[in-house]
Amino acid sequence: MTSAGAPRPTFRFAPSPNGRLHLGHAYSALLNADLAARTGGRVLLRIEDIDPARSRPELVDAIMSDLAWLGLRFEAPVRHQSQHMQAYRDARDRLIARSLAYPCFCTRGDVRVATEGSAARDPDGAPLYPGTCRGLPPEAAAARRAAGAPHAWRLDMARALATESGTHGYADLALSSPAERGGEGVSHETFRVADPVRWGDAVIARRDVPTSYHLAVVVDDAHQGVTHVVRGRDLEAATDLHVLLQALLGLPTPRYHHHALILGPDGGKLAKSKASESLADLRARGDTAEAIRATLGFA
Repeated sequence: MTSAGAPRPTFRFAPSPNGRLHLGHAYSALLNADLAARTGGRVLLRIEDIDPARSRPELVDAIMSDLAWLGLRFEAPVRHQSQHMQAYRDARDRLIARSLAYPCFCTRGDVRVATEGSAARDPDGAPLYPGTCRGLPPEAAAARRAAGAPHAWRLDMARALATESGTHGYADLALSSPAERGGEGVSHETFRVADPVRWGDAVIARRDVPTSYHLAVVVDDAHQGVTHVVRGRDLEAATDLHVLLQALLGLPTPRYHHHALILGPDGGKLAKSKASESLADLRARGDTAEAIRATLGFA
């Protein structure tokens, strides 16, 4: 239960409308809802649709349908990232004004050529950006921008770490198995030191939108008063970068838990990009919501 004077525990489930939900999404949504119920908290739904090329309105409707079928209800209004670009632009501009971000004119091909032969990779497996545009004279960068040269914005990691000196980290929640639940929902927590340097000069705003996943989620979590971020283990490394961005922007750091992933028949994680069997597929073959909940440990 919530102690006197403490903010009400607030969880969130934040899918992207670029494919149908699968069992991994169902597990994460159900776990967030279960923990909210056990702690006297609330769970919010956020649609992470900053990608204009991949986000599709009909998939937003499909997400709503799948979650309702599972028996999940969320507070209105649902936050859609595509409707809050100004908030992300403002956060980006705050970092730029402090010289913590710089324009990058490199294409993916440029980065690939510049890093050929290098084994350095970020946690997502992409070549670690070598800082090609970091040293551009401000006048030259401004002239290229004025001429309409496409560019992203990258965090100057070294400058950011020098600005926010000291140890950064977050409360890492441990939950009991099998459904990673127990008692009031959390068995204990430990302090985990963040290691954002492994991301290098990460992109904080893309060429086509004034944000990135990393910047948008920290702005959203703060705006929505999220106190507990419970998401898949595949996003654990991203938390290191998020903690740094929160410090740079003066935003609160939630507690975090990165749950085990639901694996497919091949032993790999379920993914929209792999066309993993969706909840819609399971519904079509006659599986019930009750059966899905029981399979995932939420009977």
